[in-house]
Amino acid sequence: MLGSLIQQTVNALTIGSIYALIALGYTMVYGVLRMINFAHGEMFMLGAYVAFLVLSMLIGTVGGAGAIALTAAFVIAIFLVGVIGVGIERIAYKPLRNSTRLAPMLSSLGVSLSLVTGIQILAGPQPVAFPSFFPAVRYEVMGGTVSSVQIGILIAAFALMFGLHFLVNRSRIGIIVRAVSESRPTAQLLGINVNGAISMVFFVGPLLGAAGGILYASYYGIMTPTMGAVIGLKAFTAAILGGIGSIPGAMLGAFILAFVEVGGTALLPIVTHGVLGTEYRDVLSFAILILVLLIRPAGILGEAVSEESIVYKREF
Repeated sequence: MLGSLIQQTVNALTIGSIYALIALGYTMVYGVLRMINFAHGEMFMLGAYVAFLVLSMLIGTVGGAGAIALTAAFVIAIFLVGVIGVGIERIAYKPLRNSTRLAPMLSSLGVSLSLVTGIQILAGPQPVAFPSFFPAVRYEVMGGTVSSVQIGILIAAFALMFGLHFLVNRSRIGIIVRAVSESRPTAQLLGINVNGAISMVFFVGPLLGAAGGILYASYYGIMTPTMGAVIGLKAFTAAILGGIGSIPGAMLGAFILAFVEVGGTALLPIVTHGVLGTEYRDVLSFAILILVLLIRPAGILGEAVSEESIVYKREF
């Protein structure tokens, strides 16, 4: 029993850390622009494909990649996806910045479909085997099994989340971004480069999403052009659950969602005597989204500031 609990806890932490990286991208964009970037799930997918491409260019065959090549591919891939995110913002979102909220959201849906279709044309629609970025070693811990892949994912994800915390709360760039998130007109009057701050958000958000995509593909050993659809929606659910616009809320919501998913799918076959199985894990995720919207639309750490229950961050 204890071994199973340890194993399921590590599973939930692993999945939750990946969800958190993606959810942070959603919440950062909303915190600054009050916009839901529905193309963010495709940044997750692009991370895996760009890393695979970079790895192929570096060593030719991805199967025998060493630690240096894997690390270089990871860093180069997330940087390139961050640059792509900035380009998408300049082309598809910036011209619509002063339009209604619906316009950039529709534009993001168009970007999402374009990216998926583009990858399907260039790389094919079929699933592709993805190499593990960590050595596959299993450890027995009090009756449970923990893999080195899970440990590597947790270390990488928490390092990135700590880096984001430092960037937002302890750096000059973070001060500028937080000022723009409070009030763009006031920040502009104070001489702050608003466009530069927004570009930074669209660089860091896709960068984190790409890192999540690489870790996810490395964990499951496969990537597909549509992999960002469901995972992106789950990360969006996590951001809503924690309070979209709040960075701590996005991380909290991601881990809560992961624990509910993993715990629920482990218990469902037992409680229902096999009637409901692990295939219902996605149902649990979106049932949580519905419940949160019905009970607390602002999320756990969000704050409703208008009659329409507009979510506002309590701490960016």
